[in-house]
Amino acid sequence: MTTGGQIPDPGVRAERAGRIAAVVLAAGTSSRLGVNKLLLRLDSEPLVRRVARQVVEAGLSPVIVVLGHEAERVAAALGGLMVETIVNSNYRAGMHESIQTGIGRVPGDCAAAVVLLGDMPLVTAAMIEALTERFRRGTEPLVLSLYGEVQSPPTLYARSLFPALAASGTGGGREVVLAHWSEAAEIRWPEALLADVDRPEDAARLGVRPAEPGAAEPGAAEPGA
Repeated sequence: MTTGGQIPDPGVRAERAGRIAAVVLAAGTSSRLGVNKLLLRLDSEPLVRRVARQVVEAGLSPVIVVLGHEAERVAAALGGLMVETIVNSNYRAGMHESIQTGIGRVPGDCAAAVVLLGDMPLVTAAMIEALTERFRRGTEPLVLSLYGEVQSPPTLYARSLFPALAASGTGGGREVVLAHWSEAAEIRWPEALLADVDRPEDAARLGVRPAEPGAAEPGAAEPGA
């Protein structure tokens, strides 16, 4: 694994100058939490919208959000954002199905894709930009986020790894990361930023809570507008 990056030759630079897409995984059932965690709110904003907004602000294009469980409700929470949604009808089979669905939607002119989870509210636009900048100035096909010694999204995959993602088994992105670990670049983040919402204690620690009764959905028109 590398941290500095080699200076790519002109051909590689040209390949890496294309658009970088995002695939936001937002299809899960939140079975361990008991409610749809993507619709819980931090600072009055649904978690899935918060993550997608950071990706949009980072300049990635297109931003593809993979839906599954309660797809209509999650899509409504994204109203007004410049994102594309796609439904993974086989979302109950596991996250790898959503990764394959999202990667399959990435346009051919994209040089890479950043894969993110819809329930990591502490990931920022600056973090996403750091991954894309590292990719553009290097030669590695994979840029990893490390929180202490834990590897977790956001993860950037070059187009050359898309076939491996499409062919991966139930290990999905993790399977591809492990297979290409020695070729990867890494960016380290404070361990405190590794925060997702899988259990009630996670929600309590982050201050995440359901919407107040009668609260308007983000992007929805005001009455009479």
